[in-house]
Amino acid sequence: MKKFIETIAVVGAGAMGAAYAGLLYDMDKNCISFVAGGNRFERLRRDGLIVNGKHYIIPVLTPDDSSAPSDLIIVAVKYQHLDNAIRDMKNRVGGETTIMSVMNGIESEERIGAVYGMDKVLYAVSLGIDALREGNRVNYKSQGKIFFGEARNPFLTDRVKCVQALFDRAGIIYETPPDMIHILWRKFMINVGINQASAVLRAPFHVFQTSPEARSLMQSAMQEVITLSEKAGVNLSGEDIESFDKILMSINPHGKTSMLQDVETEVEMFAGKVIELGRQFGVPTPVNQMLFDSIKKIEAKK
Repeated sequence: MKKFIETIAVVGAGAMGAAYAGLLYDMDKNCISFVAGGNRFERLRRDGLIVNGKHYIIPVLTPDDSSAPSDLIIVAVKYQHLDNAIRDMKNRVGGETTIMSVMNGIESEERIGAVYGMDKVLYAVSLGIDALREGNRVNYKSQGKIFFGEARNPFLTDRVKCVQALFDRAGIIYETPPDMIHILWRKFMINVGINQASAVLRAPFHVFQTSPEARSLMQSAMQEVITLSEKAGVNLSGEDIESFDKILMSINPHGKTSMLQDVETEVEMFAGKVIELGRQFGVPTPVNQMLFDSIKKIEAKK
């Protein structure tokens, strides 16, 4: 296995993908490229991205590009675009490629691993980033932190060490926790709560920082995930909600969750998954059912 990551491909040029690509470009402009097809390819190549006021023209590869595979692939797309992303990254995947998804939800790693092998996939979540994208402009005050690693990390594998070294060079804040599955579920719990509540209430972060009613709705949705996690053997607890409260209070008050920016169909990944797991485990999920129904009504009006 390679001991040094030299080339990185980012699939997805939304708020998170652009933020991380900008940091990597600042480290080494020759290390980073986007993968995009069709109109997205043309827009990115023509207009580039403006991240925190700096204009980036980052190379863009088409899915058919036949250049050498990438050492690291970062997947940062919306839920409904994952199947396309898996297809589009095919030529970027080689024998020594590591793939890391910073997507929301608890199933993107398995879906990627089903195609390319779980031996190529590291688990990852991004927590606390407040990036917003409008057109080709992305702004953020806090990059948050990427939690990543193997499913369990009693020691650091070579590929984890390689990614840690890359992030150190690029100034990307990270942590490798002992139990990534717990972290993955905790992020799922957070998104089920604040993303969906923000979409229904049409509320930016400051509402959840100041309104007891908004926080109550958010936490009620989170509590259903905690109950499901016990059935799944992950065992989240009220402490996981409390730890998020500290992060929430530090986020830009004017920032917005991804679902508030663009509702689209993330509800399938959040409430839809909670409802599915509730049926599987025989656990009632009335709060998420209400959120699911409410968001579907919002989507129907778009």
